[in-house]
Amino acid sequence: MAGMLVGFARTSTVDQQAGLEAQERDLKAAGAEKVFSEQVSSIAKREKLEAAIEFCRAGDTLVVTRVDRLSRGVADLLSIIERLEKKGVALRILSFGGGVLDTSNATSTLILTVLAATASWERSVMLERQREGIMKAKLEGKYKGRAPTARRQGEAVRALHAEGAKVVEIVRQVGISRASVYRCLKSAATTAEF
Repeated sequence: MAGMLVGFARTSTVDQQAGLEAQERDLKAAGAEKVFSEQVSSIAKREKLEAAIEFCRAGDTLVVTRVDRLSRGVADLLSIIERLEKKGVALRILSFGGGVLDTSNATSTLILTVLAATASWERSVMLERQREGIMKAKLEGKYKGRAPTARRQGEAVRALHAEGAKVVEIVRQVGISRASVYRCLKSAATTAEF
């Protein structure tokens, strides 16, 4: 009996909902019976990826649309492949120059390693360009940076505090750290007891 096709889809942010839906659609069209999806940066803890790997059994194939949806770079990709191989699970990448790449053969594994290295290099170049652009903007006095999350949430923090919410409840509802809540309250010159 052939193993199950298990899909994994990932985007970095919730702003990429359409991209996530497209991946899920492509995975199901490829025959994935179960699809694990998450919207999280590749550098964050990827709980659904872990769940997908844990779910796979010997003879199954983990399917992704592109290599960058799966791994952080070469070392991460090779680590994932090694974990899958120990379980007797293959990896299939649907989008590879118009073809499909499958780790059930040595040539595909070699090509995946080269692809992951290329993706890692491209990301490094992009980040280098981004840093150069930021430095130029700073020199020209045009760079403001990102407003801290807590500052954007200040009004909600103060409103909840005024309603009598405890700091732990504000942390839970607003989704910022305890220290950030205190900073928001302090910046508003709130002198009430916390």
